[in-house]
Amino acid sequence: MGEFDHLKAAGAQLVDVRTPAEFGQGNVPGSVNIPLDQLQLRLAEIDPVRPVIVFCASGGRSGIAKQFLEREGCREVHNAGAWTNLL
Repeated sequence: MGEFDHLKAAGAQLVDVRTPAEFGQGNVPGSVNIPLDQLQLRLAEIDPVRPVIVFCASGGRSGIAKQFLEREGCREVHNAGAWTNLL
């Protein structure tokens, strides 16, 4: 089992913060694409009570997203790094 499988099984929200073009080239089934530069505008799409797993191409953008979501009141945010870590 992968590091995040238990969270995925428990219904964690999967948020891919890559660009739409990157997302279109391959993505995690069940994930939603909210590019990092749109995260503040689309914050209402994320349930702050449920666990959130953020990821991107390498972990840099998702690290920024994790810090932002925690500041905005999300209770449990995990940075999975590269999106391929969740496949």
